[in-house]
Amino acid sequence: MKLHYRDVLTQGEFKLTVDEADFDHTPFQRGRNDTFLTLAWNNGPAQTVTIDEVPYDFPEQSLLPLIMNQTFHFARPGQVVAWQYNRNFYCIVSHDKEVSCVGFLFYGASEPMFIDLRGEAQPKLAALLLVFIDEFHNGESLQQEMLQMLLKRLIIIVTRLAKAQYQAPTGLSDDKLDTIRRYHLLVDTHFRTQHQVQFYAGQLSRSPKTLANLFALYNEKSPLAVIQERLVLEAKRLLLYSDKSAKEITYELGFEDAAYFSNFFKKHTALAPSVFRASKVGAPA
Repeated sequence: MKLHYRDVLTQGEFKLTVDEADFDHTPFQRGRNDTFLTLAWNNGPAQTVTIDEVPYDFPEQSLLPLIMNQTFHFARPGQVVAWQYNRNFYCIVSHDKEVSCVGFLFYGASEPMFIDLRGEAQPKLAALLLVFIDEFHNGESLQQEMLQMLLKRLIIIVTRLAKAQYQAPTGLSDDKLDTIRRYHLLVDTHFRTQHQVQFYAGQLSRSPKTLANLFALYNEKSPLAVIQERLVLEAKRLLLYSDKSAKEITYELGFEDAAYFSNFFKKHTALAPSVFRASKVGAPA
């Protein structure tokens, strides 16, 4: 079942996918350029999910938040329930930070979070899913407001679970944790043109040294490593899912010299761009 709401004026979109055997998300392929946040619920036995070509165990009755433009494939997509929405549909940047599109679910950890729903959460989400389905079939004028309200309720439930399971005590204030999330969001927005920590520090009214100390306290990768890993990840996606040449990718990612980009990519992956692309062609899915 695929349900879809779209507001023509705002371009806001919200999708609900239930029991679809072909559900996945591969940007760049077949002209797709999706920019949806995803909440994927494995409503069945444990399986494997591959995120940006890296396989992970997706436990039974767990929920996985996925950010925009991530590539993902499920071993058994038919048992996945997925809520997907773009920022035009629901994004509160300056208010309700914990449940916004820049909140803890999507920018609260450097690795994928598999949020355990077993116990009281699972029947609660199952009941909420039925309300979602009913509202998607309701064509009344307040449909968008109702769907947004239900989505916020879903995000609140899952955020509480995620923070309880993944947010270890750090001694950092909410303001400092918010700075880390905002840094990740800024990198995700500007990494193609801004490769230096200095730019992001300026946007956050912090010094690069302050950011480095803050990330170290939170057991995060360094601020520079976040930028570099984002560049490498996007380069991999473009090499795998587009027909663009290495030279075109060089300029798209803000590098001025193809040789420098090739060396940068090889330093982080141990493969030249052309070798990486060739090694994946024809590889089993």
